[in-house]
Amino acid sequence: MSAATRHIRAGFIPLLDAAPLIVAREQGFAEAEGINLTLVRETSWASLRDRVAVGHFEAAHMLAPMAIAGSLALPPLPVPFIAPVAFGAGRNAITISQDMRQMMGLEDDAAPLEAADAVARLATAKRAQMPDRPLVFAAVHAYSAHAALLRYWLAEGGLYTGTDVRLEFVPPPFMADALAAGMVDGCCVGEPWSSVAFKAGVGHILVAGDDIWPAGPDKVLGLRADWAAENEDMALRLVRALVAAAHWADDPAHTDDLAAMLAEARYLDKTQDVLLPGLTGRLASSGAGFARGGASRPEPAHAAWFATQMARWGDIDLTPEALAAATATYRPDIYAAALGDNARTGETPRTVTLFDGRIFDPRDAAGYLAALKAS
Repeated sequence: MSAATRHIRAGFIPLLDAAPLIVAREQGFAEAEGINLTLVRETSWASLRDRVAVGHFEAAHMLAPMAIAGSLALPPLPVPFIAPVAFGAGRNAITISQDMRQMMGLEDDAAPLEAADAVARLATAKRAQMPDRPLVFAAVHAYSAHAALLRYWLAEGGLYTGTDVRLEFVPPPFMADALAAGMVDGCCVGEPWSSVAFKAGVGHILVAGDDIWPAGPDKVLGLRADWAAENEDMALRLVRALVAAAHWADDPAHTDDLAAMLAEARYLDKTQDVLLPGLTGRLASSGAGFARGGASRPEPAHAAWFATQMARWGDIDLTPEALAAATATYRPDIYAAALGDNARTGETPRTVTLFDGRIFDPRDAAGYLAALKAS
């Protein structure tokens, strides 16, 4: 194995769920696998995707739907990706401005549907008063779990982006600033950026992502499919290192050390008190962790669910070929090969249930999508 092959450059966005990459480097899990792991912080998801696509990075902390979009040849730079590891679960939230909170007059800790209905009432009232200025919500990227969850939640309240609500895209580190400047009324973003907005007094955490999709996944290890095929051994080593790091990060005995590590200027560059709510508090309430409860295993059912949402909002047609390509982006076979665990091979596909109680079975993705469109 050459020195060039052993060196892996990985891009990441300053979010709590980049922890497996950061821990793998700082705690020696990558080194133990013979990997010289270099981490590069990026500000925007688009820049990170492009740098993987053109070969600046061998790996990346990546939005799950972004990896799927590459496999579906959606522009720009339609490069096929694979996702052999999931990066934890349930650490995002829908956060609204303080002005919007006052106008809604909603009690704290409202249930997701109650909160969606309150937003719908406000949107209707605002549309009557200011038809040229609808409510504006932001997500981190068009191909993100954040956009999918936000749109799903709004639709349960009878609101649709593009007609009732304007949807903008803002990089995570700028989300609190966008709330403070009045550019957006609300947003869906991963931690610690909702906590940053709350601590700064410019945002109110309305609904935890965990309350919409319990232990809902949104990031993965993104690898170019051709790189993974050409460097199979290194891909397996990287998976092992990241899963070991994820288990270390899940240990409560390491929480303070993890928060201190992530707080460093080269990583998240935020104080530990801002990071801890997403590691231990309401925004991680499902009990899922970075690896605990199987959170690090890439579930093809999750990829299939994201594909239904991409079809729901007009990004793709949910053909059998598109669904197969989306599902094939997730690679539990590589995960199992790296860990020597093939116990789940051949089992019935898992289902997905969000806060509305609908059950998504990937064997009937088209039926699920039809029911959503009819509702």
